[in-house]
Amino acid sequence: MAADSAVLLSLVEEFVSGLQDIVLALSLSLTSSQPHTRARAVQLLSQVLHDCHGALTEREVEVLLAFYENRLKDHYVITPPVLHGLRALTKCTVLPPGSAVSMLRSLFQDVHVQSLMLGERACVYNMLINLMATREAELKGLGADFVFGFVQSMDGERDPRNLLLAFQIARTIVLRGYDLGKFTEELFEVTSCYFPIDFSPVSPCLLCLVLCGVAGVSKYEHKDVAEFLEGLWASLRREVFQTASEKIEAAGLAALTALTSCLSRSVLNSDSEDSLSTFLQLVLTDCKHHLCEPDLKLVWPSAKLLQAACAASSRASHTVADAVMPALIEQYNGRAQCSQRRTLLEVVQRFLQSVKTCESEESVFSAFRPALCTVVFSALTETNSSLQITAASVLTSLARHNLLLDSDIELAVDHLTRLLLTEEDERVSLAVVECAGALAELRSAAFITNLIPRLKKELEASEKLSHHAVRQRCLSALAAVSTQPGVVQESAPVLLEVLGSAHAGGVVFSVEEVVAACGSLRRIAERVQDTEETGRCFHDVIIPRLLSLALQAALQGGGGSPGRRSPLLEEVVLAAMVPVISTSCSRLQPTLAGQTAARAVSLFLDGDVSFLPDNSFPSNLQLLKQGDSWSQSQMVCLLLGCVCSLPRTVEAPRLDELMTELEEMSCACSHPLSYTSAAKCFAGLANKRAAGESLDGLIQRTMKRVCSELDCPSSPARTQAFTLMIWVAKALLLRYHPLYATLTDKLFSLLDDADLGPAAADAFLLLMSDTADILNRGCHADVRIMYRQRFFSENSAKLVQGFNAAPQEKKPNYLKALSNIVNKLPKQVQLTELPALLSLLLEALLCPDHAVQLSTLSCLEPVLMEPPPALIQQLEALVGRLLALTASAVMSVRIASLRCIHSISCFPAHEVLPFRARVLRALSRPLDDHKRLVRREAVRARAEWFLLGSPGGS
Repeated sequence: MAADSAVLLSLVEEFVSGLQDIVLALSLSLTSSQPHTRARAVQLLSQVLHDCHGALTEREVEVLLAFYENRLKDHYVITPPVLHGLRALTKCTVLPPGSAVSMLRSLFQDVHVQSLMLGERACVYNMLINLMATREAELKGLGADFVFGFVQSMDGERDPRNLLLAFQIARTIVLRGYDLGKFTEELFEVTSCYFPIDFSPVSPCLLCLVLCGVAGVSKYEHKDVAEFLEGLWASLRREVFQTASEKIEAAGLAALTALTSCLSRSVLNSDSEDSLSTFLQLVLTDCKHHLCEPDLKLVWPSAKLLQAACAASSRASHTVADAVMPALIEQYNGRAQCSQRRTLLEVVQRFLQSVKTCESEESVFSAFRPALCTVVFSALTETNSSLQITAASVLTSLARHNLLLDSDIELAVDHLTRLLLTEEDERVSLAVVECAGALAELRSAAFITNLIPRLKKELEASEKLSHHAVRQRCLSALAAVSTQPGVVQESAPVLLEVLGSAHAGGVVFSVEEVVAACGSLRRIAERVQDTEETGRCFHDVIIPRLLSLALQAALQGGGGSPGRRSPLLEEVVLAAMVPVISTSCSRLQPTLAGQTAARAVSLFLDGDVSFLPDNSFPSNLQLLKQGDSWSQSQMVCLLLGCVCSLPRTVEAPRLDELMTELEEMSCACSHPLSYTSAAKCFAGLANKRAAGESLDGLIQRTMKRVCSELDCPSSPARTQAFTLMIWVAKALLLRYHPLYATLTDKLFSLLDDADLGPAAADAFLLLMSDTADILNRGCHADVRIMYRQRFFSENSAKLVQGFNAAPQEKKPNYLKALSNIVNKLPKQVQLTELPALLSLLLEALLCPDHAVQLSTLSCLEPVLMEPPPALIQQLEALVGRLLALTASAVMSVRIASLRCIHSISCFPAHEVLPFRARVLRALSRPLDDHKRLVRREAVRARAEWFLLGSPGGS
C-alpha cells in the first residue's frame, strides 16, 4: 500500500507540473473544426482531471472553469465530456470564490438537462450534490434562482437511479433552509408526483440476464404468460425508454418480440380472450402518441418498441401497421422542418425493415402503398440531402415489399436519374446508386428502357457539357444496375463504347474515367447472375472487344506524346482490364472457358484475329516475340487474365508451346510490365498444371536458365530472371511442389548479392502475401492450407544461420527477409515462434534501413497485444530501441514505434512502471512533431503512460 501511495503521489506531482504540456498537446484537437475531434480532446482532459483534481492550484482551476463554461455553448456532442470535466472540478478543494455560482448559471442557461442521456443527467445531479456540500453559502446567495434551476433540471426525470440523486438534492434544499421563494409549489409538484414509489436499482448485467430470460418466453404457451402481461410490458417499456446501455435496450426489444410471438400462437375461440390484441393495445396506448408529439422527443424509443412487436408475427405486424402508419404519414405531411420529416421517414423505413417479406402473401403495407409512394417521391424532390438519402432507402424497402407498380418504378427511375445527373452531394449519389442497384435487381425493365439510354447520352456528351463527377456517377450506376443478364446486355456495350471513344478520341475521356469504366465492367462480372446467357455475353462480346481495343492501341504504338496517345496504352488502364477478363473467365462454364482460352492462345501464338470485332489487323502478329514494340509486348498481361483464371478442370491448349514462349519473353524482354506479366502468366500456368514428368522437366529447364543468368553478374537479364524465379517459386510453394525448395534456396543465397540482395529480401514478402490478380483461390489456383507456416518452419533456421554468417553490410537483408516472413504468419504462430527469433527482431530495430525498421515494427505490434514471457524479459532493450525510433526521419516509422510504445503500457504494471518516467520524458518530443498523425499517436501513448498504475488506469 505504501508503494501504491508513492506511485499515486508521483502521478499527481507530474500531472501538476505537466498540465500546461497536456493542454498544449491537445490544443490542435481542442480547436479542431470537427466537433467529434474536439469532444474526444475534452473527454481526455476530463478523464485526467478526474484522477488528479486534488492537486490543482486555484489559478489552474479558475482557467479550467472558464474553458469548460465556454465549451457548454459549443456543439452538442461536446456537452457530455464537458459535464464530466465540470464534475471533476466541483471536487476541488481550491475552488475559487464565486466559481460555484458562475458554473451553475452557465449550466442552467446553456444545458437542457432532460434532453441529455442518463449518464450525463446523473453527472449534473452529482455536480449539484458536490457544490451543496462544499459551497452552500454561495449557492444560497443565488436565492430562488438555484431552486428554479434544479426544478427545471429534475422535471421529467424517469430513471430511478437519477431520482435517488434528485431526491437527495431536494431533501437538502428543504432541510438546509435554501430560499424557495415563489417556487415552493413547483418544487413540491416536481417531487410529489413520484410518490408512492417502490423500486430497487438493478445492475446492468443482472438486468440483461433477466431480459434474456424474458426473451426465452417463446418456449411457453400464451396462457402461461397472459396474467403477467401488464407487469412484463411495464418493465420492458421502462428499460427501453430509460436505458443506460445499448445491450439492455437490445435485450428488452428482443424480449418484447419473443413475448409478442408467444401470444401470436394463441388459438382463438368464441369464449376466449385475444391475449395478443390485449397486449398490443397496451403497447399502442403507451407508444403511439409519442409519434405525434410536436418535439418528437420520445419518437425513437417508442418506434423501436412498436417495431419489435411488429416483427414478431404476421398478426402483430398487421395490427401495429394499421394503427401506426396512418399517423406517421399524417405527421410527415403536416411537418415543415426537413429534420423532423427525415426522422419520421426513418421511422417508416424501420417499420418496413422490421416486417419480413413473403412473395406468396400480400404485404402488410399494401393499404398504404399510394400514400407511401407519394411521401417518398415528394422527399426525393426536396433539396435536403439527408431527406433524399432516407427517401432512397425507403424506396428500396417498398420495392422489396413488392409495393411499387410499373408506373411507380418508372417514376422512381426518373427521380434517380435526375439525382444522378444533377446532385453533387457524394452521400446522395452513393445512396441513389445503391437504390438503383436494388430496384434493378427486382424490376429491371424500366432501367433498360429509361436509365441506361439517359446515362449513355450523358457519357457521349462533349467534355464541356459533362462534368467529370457526373461521368463517374454514371459509370458507377451502370455497374450497380447490372445484376440481371438482360441489363448487362444493354449496359456492357455502353461501357465498352466509353473505352472505344477514349481510344478513338471522338469524346475526350481522362485516364481516370477509362479506369473507372473498366472497374464497372469488373463489378458487373463479379455480381451478375451466373447464367449461360451472361457467359455468352462475356465470351462473345466483352472479352473480344477488350482484346480488340487493346490491340488497336498497341498497333498504333506509343511514339506520340502521352497527352495524344491512346489511354489504353497506359499501364494503369491495362491493369484495370486484367481483372475484368480474369473475373469473367473464372466464372465461365467449362465449355466457354475452354473456348475463350483457345482463342486467346491462338491470338498470342499465331496472331489469329478472326474472333475480334473491327477485324482490320495485320495477319503476321507475333505478340509474344520480343521486338522493339513495348506497346505490343505488354499485351501479355491480358493473356494472363484469359488463361490463368480458368477452372482447374479446363487446361489451356498448346501448353508446352505457350509456356516456352512465356519463359523466353520473361527472360529476354526489357520492358518491365511485359516481362513481369509473362513471368506471372508462366507461374499461374505452372501452379495448375498436372503433376508429373512434364511439369518437372519444364521447371528444371527453367531453373537451369534462371540460375545461369543469376550467376553471371554482368548479365543484362538478371532482373528479368530474378522476377521469373520469384513467381515460379511462389506458384510451386502454394501447391507444395518439392522443387520449390531449390528455388527458395537460390533466393536465400541472393541475400548476399551486391545488386539483388535488397530485392531478394523484399521477395519474401511476395512469397508470403496474397496476390490480387493471380495465384489466389478466386482464380482457381492450387493453394494448400498453412503453406506459410510450412515455409517458415522449413526455412527460419536457414535465415538465422545466414544472418550469423553474413558480413555486417549484408545483415539488413536477412533482417528484412525475416520480418517480412514473420509479419505474414498467423498471430498464434508468431507467439509460438517469437522467443527463438526475438534477438533478431530486436537487432532489426537497430538496422539503419527504414524499410527493415517499419517491417519489424509491423511484426511486433500485434504480438505486443498479448506479450509472451520472452518478450517481457527483453523489455529494457525493446523500450530503448522503440524510444529511439520515435525520432526517426521517416513518419511511418515514428507512428509505428509510438503505437508499439502505446501497446507496452498494457503490460503488467509491475513490469513497466520502472520505465514510466523515462518513457514520458522521451514522448515529450513527438508531442511537438510537425506531422499531425505523429502528434496524435504521441498523445495517445503518453496519456496511457501518464495513467499507468493509477486507479482506473492501465
